Amino acid sequence: MPVRPRITDAQRRSRLMRRMHLDAASRAPSAVDAARTMVGLHSTTPSTVYLSAWARVDGLARTDIDTALYGDRTLVRHLAMRRTLFAFSRDLLAESIGALGPRISASERTNMLRDLRRTPEVDDPEGWIETARDAVLAELAGGESLTSTELRGRLPALDGSIIFGEGKSWAGKSHFGPRVLNMLDASGDIVRGPNRLDWHLSRPAWTSMKVWLGETPDVPSVHDGHKALIERWLRTYGPGTETDIVWWLGSTKTAVRAALADLGTVEVDLDGGGVGHVLPDDLPGDSDNGDGDDDCEPQAVLLPELDPTTMGFKERDFYLGDHGPAVFDSVGNGGQTAWWDGRIVGGWYRRDDNSIAIHPLEPLPVEARRKLDARAAELAAWLGEAPMKIGYAAPYMRQR
Repeated sequence: MPVRPRITDAQRRSRLMRRMHLDAASRAPSAVDAARTMVGLHSTTPSTVYLSAWARVDGLARTDIDTALYGDRTLVRHLAMRRTLFAFSRDLLAESIGALGPRISASERTNMLRDLRRTPEVDDPEGWIETARDAVLAELAGGESLTSTELRGRLPALDGSIIFGEGKSWAGKSHFGPRVLNMLDASGDIVRGPNRLDWHLSRPAWTSMKVWLGETPDVPSVHDGHKALIERWLRTYGPGTETDIVWWLGSTKTAVRAALADLGTVEVDLDGGGVGHVLPDDLPGDSDNGDGDDDCEPQAVLLPELDPTTMGFKERDFYLGDHGPAVFDSVGNGGQTAWWDGRIVGGWYRRDDNSIAIHPLEPLPVEARRKLDARAAELAAWLGEAPMKIGYAAPYMRQR
């Protein structure tokens, strides 16, 4: 049996720094380029898009991202991998709709049907969904942008809710209207348009995808979409294991294996005994464009919660070590992280006086602490006095 090539953890960390625009010599020219390279910037917490771009683009202003999201519309928020909200470049948007749209929209529909069948006021769950879907599409066809609340106020077809946790302390009411919107978002029919709140908060106004973009995305087949997204992922994140890719996409082993076979990926040995995949032209020594496997100079990096680097892998030991319980919450959301030499070594948080504090998770060299503090000062200056909502507090933040 041929001996597989090996890519060490140190080589993987060098690739991570250079290819993810975290190395000072490898910054992205714009937020759109950063989103394209990272195969989307997480957008569940609104501030993450801004802070992930700040970490990768020199000289970036928050207004640059506003322009990309709402002016030029070259970044588009969309429900995609793992039913998570991302900001995509337009080409990635089309690929994600093709690869994952049918699966996510079908899941949204199935979950709605389950709850509608438990709602006595709804006699025809299938018909309710179709009527609500058609009403939303008709209302937004003219180009108006409306929040979920505004749509429910205009469209009686969106009325309906279910009580959950009855008799429990966490009981509440879940409206069906927003779930219809998520179903239509996943399928590429509608899109989150203008944000009615400040950059660090979210109240999207929904609009027609075709009207918002001025065109209908050219959506590939499910298989071709998988192939395109996995190729992009491997170009930036590779090597990665099959487990990484299946988890990252929120897809199936069958779909991922078919895409890997079409891409002709090469298996490589990883430290710790794992087997990773790389593209055929991305073996050690193949790269001559400055993003290869040579050691990268140690650098300080601050990333926001749910950053795509932190969340890009399921098997994270090569950059996370034993800090998982301090960085990730009980459902797998990663908090704000401080990096040194391609590894997570701590976290960061904003003090009441708007300065940024570093929270080390291990003893740090003097140079690391000095450069992390310097980067923290840069971030504090960039944020100024703007408020910033933290959506997911890492365990280390709850312990301090």
